[in-house]
Amino acid sequence: MLAAGAAYRFCWRTTCVWRLGSCRGSPRRLRSSCPSPDTDNVKPLDGVKILDLTRVLAGPFSTMNLGDLGAEVIKVERPGAGDDTRTWGPPFVGLESIYFLSVNRNKKSISVNIKHPKGRQIIRELAAVCDVLVENYVPGKLSEMGLGYEDLKEVAPHIIYCSITGYGQTGPMSARAGYDAVASAISGLLHITGPEDGDPVRPGVAMTDLATGLFATGSILAGLLQRHRTGRGLHIDCNLLSSQAFRTKDGYLVVGAGNDQHFVTMCKVLNLPSLLGDPRYRTNALRVQNRAELVALLSARFAEEMTRTWLSRFEGSGIPYGPINSMQEVFAEPQVLHNGLIMEMDHPTAGKISVPGPAVRYSGFTMAEPKPPPLLGQHTVEVLKTSLGYDDSTIGDLLRAGVVTQPKSNEQFP
Repeated sequence: MLAAGAAYRFCWRTTCVWRLGSCRGSPRRLRSSCPSPDTDNVKPLDGVKILDLTRVLAGPFSTMNLGDLGAEVIKVERPGAGDDTRTWGPPFVGLESIYFLSVNRNKKSISVNIKHPKGRQIIRELAAVCDVLVENYVPGKLSEMGLGYEDLKEVAPHIIYCSITGYGQTGPMSARAGYDAVASAISGLLHITGPEDGDPVRPGVAMTDLATGLFATGSILAGLLQRHRTGRGLHIDCNLLSSQAFRTKDGYLVVGAGNDQHFVTMCKVLNLPSLLGDPRYRTNALRVQNRAELVALLSARFAEEMTRTWLSRFEGSGIPYGPINSMQEVFAEPQVLHNGLIMEMDHPTAGKISVPGPAVRYSGFTMAEPKPPPLLGQHTVEVLKTSLGYDDSTIGDLLRAGVVTQPKSNEQFP
């Protein structure tokens, strides 16, 4: 029995009740009436620890949302440089990038060199005492360091490990780095944005990143609930598919050179060595200040070749890139098909239909066979019977009185 009036908190790692810092009782569901010293000010994720290995936008946006809900977020950053967005500006507030400030509240920053064996050991030790790990490295990169899901679940079988990538853990595009604008291009968003008969237009905010961050937040919460039921952690695969656009000879290409090394690599791919020695483009801040001149130079070069030529040259470069696909091209894209983003089903009146599939995959379970969107009132009788226990006589009366309805083809009652 639990002593009345004692201070308790929920332990997500062991699915039990903690009292005064000690685990008491066997794993079981926590009652919603669990006492709390201050129930008027308890946040949903109080006591939950997040190990945040993400940078830029989708991942940090997700972990910031979790922090807003009360989770303790430990943000792991590279020594010296930190999150890429610390230098993304102007604008700055003093020395701080507004971009970074906007998506990193409610976090603790720890600077760790995970390329060093002792740095990797720190991450393993943190994973063992955290509930959730969120990362957005290129698939396989952390596994090479012994920090992938299969590695960490050995020391942290409870861990909810959420991977945010450009295109998914497997498939023909999985090894590419992913940026919002590139995913927006490949997914067809840029193709349908802007004036009719005009050039593709990038949305004013990073919609793909933000949407993926929200998907990640929801999937992490679902993962915590799943662990509450099973006692086990799981791996979540969340990606942007599920930068500036340049006109080529026959279409458009999006390239995301988001840091200084990417810019150097892009200039080499484009065979524009003169840009590397130009002091106007030495840093990201300078490139922003001199953007008009730089874009004009890059645009002229991209227009000299066909889209497929540039796709071939950028392959393996490490730079996020991709074509702007039409809707028809989106649903023929090999990575879209590989990720199962198209679901087919038989609809009772429309016949066989195809709809966008779920944006997230889980290691602990698979999605059920999809059911088609329902007809109006298709399940009226079923719900009244199974959820409310109504008998046939009562349901018949309700149908005849017009209180509830169902499709003609479903009618069982005179």
